[in-house]
Amino acid sequence: MLKKRTISEKLKNLFGLGKAEEELYDELEEILIQGDIGPRVAMKIIDELKEKKKKVKIKTREDYTAALKGILSGYLLTNTLVPVTGRLNFYLILGVNGVGKTTTIAKLAHYYRKHHGIEKIILSAADTFRAAAIEQLHLHGERLNLKVISQETGSDPGAVIFDSLASAKAKSIDLVLADTAGRMHTKTNLVKELEKVNKIIQRDLNGGEYKKVLVIDSTTGQNAYSQAEIFHQAIGIDSIIMAKYDSTAKGGIVISMCDGLKIPFSFMGTGEKPDDLVPFDRDMYLESLIGST
Repeated sequence: MLKKRTISEKLKNLFGLGKAEEELYDELEEILIQGDIGPRVAMKIIDELKEKKKKVKIKTREDYTAALKGILSGYLLTNTLVPVTGRLNFYLILGVNGVGKTTTIAKLAHYYRKHHGIEKIILSAADTFRAAAIEQLHLHGERLNLKVISQETGSDPGAVIFDSLASAKAKSIDLVLADTAGRMHTKTNLVKELEKVNKIIQRDLNGGEYKKVLVIDSTTGQNAYSQAEIFHQAIGIDSIIMAKYDSTAKGGIVISMCDGLKIPFSFMGTGEKPDDLVPFDRDMYLESLIGST
Protein backbone atom coordinates (compact mmCIF):
# COMPACT_ATOMS: atom_id res chain seq x y z
CA MET A 1 0.00 0.00 0.00
CA LEU A 2 1.42 3.37 -1.02
CA LYS A 3 1.94 5.92 1.73
CA LYS A 4 -0.07 9.07 1.13
CA ARG A 5 2.12 12.13 0.91
CA THR A 6 1.18 15.37 2.57
CA ILE A 7 0.00 18.36 0.57
CA SER A 8 3.27 20.15 1.39
CA GLU A 9 5.35 17.30 -0.04
CA LYS A 10 3.35 17.25 -3.24
CA LEU A 11 3.48 21.02 -3.62
CA LYS A 12 7.23 21.05 -3.10
CA ASN A 13 7.63 18.71 -6.03
CA LEU A 14 5.03 20.49 -8.16
CA PHE A 15 6.44 24.00 -7.77
CA GLY A 16 9.95 22.77 -8.38
CA LEU A 17 9.31 21.12 -11.75
CA GLY A 18 8.97 24.22 -13.96
CA LYS A 19 5.67 23.14 -15.46
CA ALA A 20 3.60 25.16 -17.92
CA GLU A 21 1.19 27.47 -16.07
CA GLU A 22 -2.09 25.73 -16.96
CA GLU A 23 -0.61 22.32 -16.26
CA LEU A 24 0.58 23.58 -12.89
CA TYR A 25 -2.89 24.89 -12.03
CA ASP A 26 -4.52 21.60 -13.02
CA GLU A 27 -2.14 19.55 -10.90
CA LEU A 28 -2.39 22.01 -8.00
CA GLU A 29 -6.18 21.69 -8.03
CA GLU A 30 -5.87 17.90 -7.97
CA ILE A 31 -3.43 18.04 -5.03
CA LEU A 32 -5.80 20.28 -3.06
CA ILE A 33 -8.74 17.95 -3.73
CA GLN A 34 -6.72 14.89 -2.72
CA GLY A 35 -5.80 16.71 0.48
CA ASP A 36 -9.53 16.97 1.34
CA ILE A 37 -9.94 20.64 0.57
CA GLY A 38 -12.73 19.57 -1.77
CA PRO A 39 -13.46 20.28 -5.46
CA ARG A 40 -15.57 23.41 -5.04
CA VAL A 41 -13.17 25.13 -2.65
CA ALA A 42 -10.14 23.98 -4.65
CA MET A 43 -11.54 25.64 -7.77
CA LYS A 44 -12.12 28.88 -5.85
CA ILE A 45 -8.55 28.80 -4.56
CA ILE A 46 -7.13 28.27 -8.06
CA ASP A 47 -9.21 31.17 -9.39
CA GLU A 48 -7.93 33.41 -6.60
CA LEU A 49 -4.36 32.36 -7.31
CA LYS A 50 -4.78 33.21 -11.00
CA GLU A 51 -6.16 36.63 -10.11
CA LYS A 52 -3.36 37.24 -7.65
CA LYS A 53 -0.78 36.32 -10.29
CA LYS A 54 -2.15 39.09 -12.52
CA LYS A 55 -1.41 41.65 -9.82
CA VAL A 56 1.86 40.47 -8.29
CA LYS A 57 4.94 38.63 -9.48
CA ILE A 58 4.60 34.88 -8.88
CA LYS A 59 7.29 32.79 -10.51
CA THR A 60 9.35 30.82 -8.00
CA ARG A 61 8.38 28.02 -5.63
CA GLU A 62 8.63 30.53 -2.78
CA ASP A 63 6.30 32.94 -4.59
CA TYR A 64 3.65 30.28 -5.16
CA THR A 65 3.92 28.97 -1.60
CA ALA A 66 3.56 32.44 -0.10
CA ALA A 67 0.62 33.29 -2.38
CA LEU A 68 -1.15 30.04 -1.58
CA LYS A 69 -0.68 30.54 2.16
CA GLY A 70 -2.14 34.01 1.90
CA ILE A 71 -5.20 32.74 0.05
CA LEU A 72 -5.80 29.80 2.41
CA SER A 73 -5.39 32.04 5.45
CA GLY A 74 -8.44 33.96 4.27
CA TYR A 75 -10.54 30.79 4.53
CA LEU A 76 -9.53 29.91 8.08
CA LEU A 77 -11.94 30.76 10.89
CA THR A 78 -10.66 30.76 14.45
CA ASN A 79 -12.03 31.76 17.83
CA THR A 80 -10.78 31.95 21.39
CA LEU A 81 -12.54 29.52 23.68
CA VAL A 82 -12.02 31.15 27.07
CA PRO A 83 -14.44 30.79 30.01
CA VAL A 84 -16.16 34.01 31.07
CA THR A 85 -15.15 35.19 34.54
CA GLY A 86 -17.93 35.44 37.10
CA ARG A 87 -20.29 33.04 35.31
CA LEU A 88 -20.92 29.33 35.21
CA ASN A 89 -19.42 28.13 31.92
CA PHE A 90 -20.79 24.89 30.50
CA TYR A 91 -18.89 23.28 27.62
CA LEU A 92 -20.65 20.36 25.96
CA ILE A 93 -17.91 18.33 24.26
CA LEU A 94 -19.13 16.45 21.20
CA GLY A 95 -17.66 13.98 18.74
CA VAL A 96 -17.88 10.41 17.49
CA ASN A 97 -16.31 7.54 19.40
CA GLY A 98 -12.57 7.26 18.92
CA VAL A 99 -11.71 10.88 18.10
CA GLY A 100 -10.04 11.51 21.46
CA LYS A 101 -12.96 13.34 23.06
CA THR A 102 -12.45 12.21 26.67
CA THR A 103 -8.70 12.82 26.54
CA THR A 104 -9.34 16.27 25.08
CA ILE A 105 -11.62 17.10 28.01
CA ALA A 106 -8.78 16.33 30.42
CA LYS A 107 -6.40 18.46 28.35
CA LEU A 108 -8.89 21.36 28.38
CA ALA A 109 -9.20 21.17 32.17
CA HIS A 110 -5.42 21.18 32.49
CA TYR A 111 -5.09 24.05 29.99
CA TYR A 112 -7.64 26.30 31.70
CA ARG A 113 -6.13 25.62 35.11
CA LYS A 114 -2.57 26.32 33.92
CA HIS A 115 -3.15 29.25 31.59
CA HIS A 116 -6.25 30.94 33.04
CA GLY A 117 -6.02 30.02 36.70
CA ILE A 118 -9.42 28.31 36.72
CA GLU A 119 -9.52 25.81 39.59
CA LYS A 120 -13.23 25.22 40.15
CA ILE A 121 -13.90 22.71 37.38
CA ILE A 122 -16.27 19.74 37.20
CA LEU A 123 -16.12 16.89 34.70
CA SER A 124 -19.48 15.46 33.61
CA ALA A 125 -19.62 11.85 32.36
CA ALA A 126 -22.68 12.16 30.11
CA ASP A 127 -21.42 9.49 27.72
CA THR A 128 -23.38 6.83 29.57
CA PHE A 129 -23.38 4.47 26.58
CA ARG A 130 -19.78 3.33 27.04
CA ALA A 131 -18.63 2.12 30.44
CA ALA A 132 -15.04 2.74 29.33
CA ALA A 133 -15.81 6.42 28.76
CA ILE A 134 -17.09 6.83 32.33
CA GLU A 135 -14.10 4.97 33.76
CA GLN A 136 -11.67 6.97 31.64
CA LEU A 137 -13.15 10.28 32.76
CA HIS A 138 -12.96 9.20 36.42
CA LEU A 139 -9.30 8.31 35.91
CA HIS A 140 -8.62 11.76 34.45
CA GLY A 141 -10.53 13.31 37.34
CA GLU A 142 -8.31 11.50 39.86
CA ARG A 143 -5.15 12.60 38.07
CA LEU A 144 -6.33 16.21 37.92
CA ASN A 145 -7.95 16.16 41.36
CA LEU A 146 -11.31 17.16 39.86
CA LYS A 147 -14.79 15.99 40.76
CA VAL A 148 -16.56 13.82 38.18
CA ILE A 149 -20.36 13.66 38.06
CA SER A 150 -21.55 10.30 36.75
CA GLN A 151 -24.19 7.60 36.94
CA GLU A 152 -24.30 3.95 35.93
CA THR A 153 -23.68 2.80 32.38
CA GLY A 154 -26.92 3.04 30.41
CA SER A 155 -28.34 5.85 32.55
CA ASP A 156 -30.10 8.83 31.03
CA PRO A 157 -27.42 11.32 29.83
CA GLY A 158 -29.88 14.14 30.52
CA ALA A 159 -29.96 13.14 34.18
CA VAL A 160 -26.16 13.34 34.38
CA ILE A 161 -26.24 16.80 32.80
CA PHE A 162 -28.97 17.88 35.25
CA ASP A 163 -26.93 16.62 38.22
CA SER A 164 -23.81 18.34 36.89
CA LEU A 165 -25.59 21.69 36.60
CA ALA A 166 -27.08 21.35 40.07
CA SER A 167 -23.70 20.51 41.60
CA ALA A 168 -21.99 23.35 39.70
CA LYS A 169 -24.52 25.90 40.95
CA ALA A 170 -24.37 24.64 44.54
CA LYS A 171 -20.57 24.87 44.63
CA SER A 172 -20.14 28.04 42.54
CA ILE A 173 -18.17 26.15 39.89
CA ASP A 174 -16.55 28.15 37.09
CA LEU A 175 -16.48 25.49 34.39
CA VAL A 176 -18.22 22.22 33.57
CA LEU A 177 -16.70 20.05 30.85
CA ALA A 178 -19.27 17.46 29.77
CA ASP A 179 -18.48 14.29 27.82
CA THR A 180 -21.14 12.96 25.43
CA ALA A 181 -21.81 9.80 23.45
CA GLY A 182 -20.90 9.63 19.78
CA ARG A 183 -22.78 6.66 18.34
CA MET A 184 -22.81 7.43 14.63
CA HIS A 185 -24.20 4.01 13.76
CA THR A 186 -27.41 5.03 15.55
CA LYS A 187 -27.56 8.58 14.23
CA THR A 188 -31.27 9.13 14.93
CA ASN A 189 -30.89 8.14 18.59
CA LEU A 190 -27.76 10.26 18.89
CA VAL A 191 -29.48 13.37 17.53
CA LYS A 192 -32.52 12.91 19.80
CA GLU A 193 -30.25 12.45 22.80
CA LEU A 194 -28.27 15.58 21.99
CA GLU A 195 -31.40 17.63 21.45
CA LYS A 196 -32.69 16.56 24.87
CA VAL A 197 -29.39 17.37 26.59
CA ASN A 198 -29.24 20.71 24.80
CA LYS A 199 -32.71 21.68 26.06
CA ILE A 200 -31.80 20.80 29.65
CA ILE A 201 -28.70 22.98 29.54
CA GLN A 202 -30.51 25.90 27.91
CA ARG A 203 -33.32 25.63 30.47
CA ASP A 204 -31.22 25.26 33.62
CA LEU A 205 -28.02 27.23 32.98
CA ASN A 206 -29.71 30.50 34.00
CA GLY A 207 -27.55 33.10 32.30
CA GLY A 208 -24.37 31.04 32.23
CA GLU A 209 -22.05 30.72 29.26
CA TYR A 210 -22.87 27.71 27.07
CA LYS A 211 -20.57 26.41 24.32
CA LYS A 212 -20.98 23.35 22.12
CA VAL A 213 -17.54 22.14 21.12
CA LEU A 214 -16.87 19.45 18.52
CA VAL A 215 -13.74 17.29 18.60
CA ILE A 216 -12.62 15.87 15.26
CA ASP A 217 -9.83 13.47 14.35
CA SER A 218 -7.67 15.44 11.92
CA THR A 219 -6.62 12.28 10.08
CA THR A 220 -10.13 11.27 8.95
CA GLY A 221 -10.65 13.81 6.18
CA GLN A 222 -14.11 13.93 4.63
CA ASN A 223 -15.56 11.75 7.40
CA ALA A 224 -14.84 14.60 9.82
CA TYR A 225 -16.82 16.97 7.61
CA SER A 226 -19.82 14.61 7.59
CA GLN A 227 -19.65 14.25 11.36
CA ALA A 228 -19.53 18.01 11.84
CA GLU A 229 -22.59 18.45 9.61
CA ILE A 230 -24.63 16.02 11.69
CA PHE A 231 -23.73 17.61 15.03
CA HIS A 232 -24.12 21.14 13.66
CA GLN A 233 -27.57 20.39 12.26
CA ALA A 234 -28.62 18.76 15.54
CA ILE A 235 -27.75 21.49 18.04
CA GLY A 236 -25.31 23.94 16.40
CA ILE A 237 -21.54 23.92 16.97
CA ASP A 238 -19.71 26.93 18.39
CA SER A 239 -16.16 25.72 17.96
CA ILE A 240 -14.04 22.81 16.74
CA ILE A 241 -10.99 21.19 18.33
CA MET A 242 -8.70 19.35 15.94
CA ALA A 243 -7.40 16.33 17.87
CA LYS A 244 -4.57 14.02 16.80
CA TYR A 245 -3.11 16.84 14.74
CA ASP A 246 -0.15 16.16 12.49
CA SER A 247 0.79 16.98 8.91
CA THR A 248 -1.25 14.23 7.31
CA ALA A 249 -2.60 13.96 3.79
CA LYS A 250 -6.03 14.87 5.24
CA GLY A 251 -5.11 18.29 6.64
CA GLY A 252 -7.06 20.27 4.07
CA ILE A 253 -10.37 19.28 5.64
CA VAL A 254 -10.02 22.28 7.98
CA ILE A 255 -10.27 24.63 5.00
CA SER A 256 -13.37 22.80 3.73
CA MET A 257 -15.08 22.93 7.12
CA CYS A 258 -14.41 26.62 7.62
CA ASP A 259 -15.69 27.41 4.13
CA GLY A 260 -18.69 25.08 4.06
CA LEU A 261 -19.88 25.04 7.67
CA LYS A 262 -18.60 28.43 8.88
CA ILE A 263 -17.49 26.93 12.20
CA PRO A 264 -14.29 28.33 13.75
CA PHE A 265 -11.43 26.25 15.18
CA SER A 266 -10.17 26.95 18.70
CA PHE A 267 -7.60 24.30 19.64
CA MET A 268 -5.35 21.65 18.14
CA GLY A 269 -4.16 18.52 19.93
CA THR A 270 -0.48 17.89 19.22
CA GLY A 271 0.24 14.76 21.28
CA GLU A 272 -0.75 12.59 24.21
CA LYS A 273 0.61 14.63 27.12
CA PRO A 274 -1.57 17.02 29.20
CA ASP A 275 0.22 20.04 27.71
CA ASP A 276 -0.30 18.83 24.14
CA LEU A 277 -3.28 21.08 23.50
CA VAL A 278 -2.63 24.53 22.06
CA PRO A 279 -4.80 27.33 20.70
CA PHE A 280 -5.37 26.90 16.97
CA ASP A 281 -2.54 28.70 15.23
CA ARG A 282 -3.04 29.79 11.60
CA ASP A 283 0.68 30.00 10.86
CA MET A 284 1.43 26.64 12.44
CA TYR A 285 -1.40 25.00 10.53
CA LEU A 286 -0.47 26.54 7.16
CA GLU A 287 3.21 25.76 7.66
CA SER A 288 2.31 22.12 8.18
CA LEU A 289 -0.18 22.02 5.33
CA ILE A 290 1.70 23.99 2.66
CA GLY A 291 5.30 23.97 3.82
CA SER A 292 7.95 26.65 4.10
CA THR A 293 8.49 29.49 1.70
